[in-house]
Amino acid sequence: MAILITSVIKNSPAYHAGIKSGDMLISLNGHMIHDVLDYMFYAAEINVRIAAERDGAAFFADVEKSEYDDLGLEFESFLMDKKQSCTNKCIFCFIDQMPPNMRETLYFKDDDARLSFLQGNYVTLTNLNQNDIDRIIQMRLNINISVHTTNPELRCKMMNNRFAGEKLDYLKQFAKAGIAMNCQIVLCPGINDGRELERTLTDLGDLMPNIQSIAVVPVGITKFRDGLYPLEMFNKKTASAAIDLIESFQKKFLEKYDTRLVFPADEFYITAERPIPAGEFYEDYCQYENGVGMLRSLADEFDSALELADEPSEKRTVSIATGAAAYNFISELVEKAEKKWHNIKCNVYKITNYFFGETITVSGLLTAGDIIEQLKDKPLGDALILTTSMFKRDTDIFLDDLTIPDVEKALGVKVLVTDNDGFELLDKILGI
Repeated sequence: MAILITSVIKNSPAYHAGIKSGDMLISLNGHMIHDVLDYMFYAAEINVRIAAERDGAAFFADVEKSEYDDLGLEFESFLMDKKQSCTNKCIFCFIDQMPPNMRETLYFKDDDARLSFLQGNYVTLTNLNQNDIDRIIQMRLNINISVHTTNPELRCKMMNNRFAGEKLDYLKQFAKAGIAMNCQIVLCPGINDGRELERTLTDLGDLMPNIQSIAVVPVGITKFRDGLYPLEMFNKKTASAAIDLIESFQKKFLEKYDTRLVFPADEFYITAERPIPAGEFYEDYCQYENGVGMLRSLADEFDSALELADEPSEKRTVSIATGAAAYNFISELVEKAEKKWHNIKCNVYKITNYFFGETITVSGLLTAGDIIEQLKDKPLGDALILTTSMFKRDTDIFLDDLTIPDVEKALGVKVLVTDNDGFELLDKILGI
């Protein structure tokens, strides 16, 4: 397989070796290159022989560099190959619950093991074969796995994939080879909770020390489920039961492995109306991107920022728009700032998600349309603060394709965007 080199970074090792834009990369040190993982793995050596093709003629270029230094080659796509899509039709899949007529990329179901290593994505393993597993082991790649259940029959049912159960054997192969795994369980009431969750956590615990962490997240249900598998939302009782079960396993794991290992997402505590645990509960926040400990981290950072910040010299009024799940939590943080400095006023507005349905309560799935409609007659002050999770990565585009300028124009207010960071949130409130 030959891969087109679209550009060569000036003064890079490949540049000095005479590689040019338009050349076709064939192999590195005799190893055929199929995608970015091959490229990164075989390009890590100090001495690299590049086999390439120019105008139909093959040639070699020898490079000497520091270990792990990039060769300096760039390609048409990041993966140097097509992104691998999901072969499942999971009963809880959020993409299957999306409304029609959204941008095309929102309907793509990613299940690419390469992105698990490179960007932390979770994969189900169902579209991998033994050669793929052997390559992951050879390259010593850590991997993030959507397990959901270790009951083979139930996993086939939940994923609507007859191969989903047998793919669980790959977890044992990874553990035997010393590959580190982070795991995810999307928990569905009455399906893979209760005794099934006990089985799953027991089985994953048996793979220690190669399981680094396990996140348990509640199923999300939108209003667009016509014709899909009937699912229930977690309520106060079932969320409490899930927390109790998970925390019982945490105690066992802590005694045996010196780590709690498994962590419930923040949504469980909100639904169960229980306080968010203290910071030490989350250890090194290893499942932060799965919504595990995000609120605790935000609160602890905000408290620290509040202690360090100087009193603002001028009066300032701002607003925060947030989803229903975090509303009470954010309100409590803001009250601390208002009590410390009486010239600060911050309105916190709970935005109901009419776009996906009121059962969706996280801020990251709010749309500009809902924000505009529900805030158009509200006092907003000097600025409206929104979180980066509402936007397409590295853009100002909401899920409904409206943008920050659209919101600013509709509401007549400056929009400020903050990460899930307590220090940055306070800075935005203070206008720093």
